[in-house]
Amino acid sequence: MHLKILYDNEAREGFRSGWGFSCLVGENLLFDTGADLNTLLFNMHKFNVDLDRIDKIVFSHEHGDHIGGFQIIGLLRKVKVYLPKSFSRHFKRKVSSFPNVVELREVSRLEEIDNDIFTTGELGFLIREQSLIVKTSRGLTVIAGCSHPGLDKILRVASKLGRIYGVVGGFHGFNKLEILGGIDLIVPCHCTARKREILMLYPDSSVKCSAGYRIEI
Repeated sequence: MHLKILYDNEAREGFRSGWGFSCLVGENLLFDTGADLNTLLFNMHKFNVDLDRIDKIVFSHEHGDHIGGFQIIGLLRKVKVYLPKSFSRHFKRKVSSFPNVVELREVSRLEEIDNDIFTTGELGFLIREQSLIVKTSRGLTVIAGCSHPGLDKILRVASKLGRIYGVVGGFHGFNKLEILGGIDLIVPCHCTARKREILMLYPDSSVKCSAGYRIEI
């Protein structure tokens, strides 16, 4: 299984950066859409992403830097959209207005949404958010949008399914860095406040995130 970082604050040569996050899981699942459609599409083209193969979109939380490129929905074939139940009616109506959306799933709890791919369910209080859990032969990899509920809580929920191998995405203000000590793959992206410290603290397991980066999990 591989992940492709499609949208991030930093970018590899030839890719575009932007404040936000998006990640392609395998070939068919898009997690978040960054802040704008143009940057998202540019990086997808650079990655040779086949839009016709994407049949699922998962939105982590309702902030513009994660849902801003939602118009990508209209460029896909039949697609299922998964979003936290707490999302606004306004955004749900916009998503439902696309004729190719065959299902709008309002997520509230831990559940499997594809083969060996799970949502943590809706976590948090003031800002509610879902993360993904991908199960591979190496263990579980957690993909987080911004980790507003707290990365420690997200990892605790994910660990119900087994051993955590990797964690990728935005960690926000997470400061319990010792928790990352037993994780084999750490990829702090987007809004991670202590990114540099994490990279210095775990040089053998952490990797700098950027749009254009492909990760094998």
